[in-house]
Amino acid sequence: MLASFFVVNGAKAATKPDALVADAEPIVRKVVPLVQQVAPPSVANYVPEETKTLVRATGVAQVLGGLGLATGLGRRLSAGLLGASMVPHVLASRPAKGATAEEKAAARSVMLRNVALLGAAMIASQDTQGKPSLGYRANKQVQALSREVSDQKKQLEKTAAQQKKQLAKSTKKANKNANQQANEIADTITGLFS
Repeated sequence: MLASFFVVNGAKAATKPDALVADAEPIVRKVVPLVQQVAPPSVANYVPEETKTLVRATGVAQVLGGLGLATGLGRRLSAGLLGASMVPHVLASRPAKGATAEEKAAARSVMLRNVALLGAAMIASQDTQGKPSLGYRANKQVQALSREVSDQKKQLEKTAAQQKKQLAKSTKKANKNANQQANEIADTITGLFS
């Protein structure tokens, strides 16, 4: 259902961009120079400056993203592409300065719809179809390793305590034997001199 909006509006933008050029022009004038400055020179040379071309490109991106989302092929990537394609729409749908109350209300309605579609695309880009995400699986693996290390530490501490106890017992026994032998030697020496 979400994909159908993007496919229809993307096809309209790709085939008949003239209706959207006026709304997109202020955004293009601000964004294109910024992208050309930030992007590497090899990429910046390919950023189109003509608003009509950018509107068509956004339309094509929405059609491809919508089809990917609808068919499930590259679903998360497609949803991410749809979310990215909605950012200019959200920016362009802000109410104009000096607009009448009715125009502002209409623009707010369009803007809210665009924000809702952006949010839906973002949520869809995070959906893992009931399978745990990579972050979740990595976190579970870290927890399992942490438990294993903790268990090994406890086992080592237990073994060390047992060995310490055995060493103390052996030392006590050796000291007892040494004292006994010393006493026997002392008794022998005392018996010789008496």
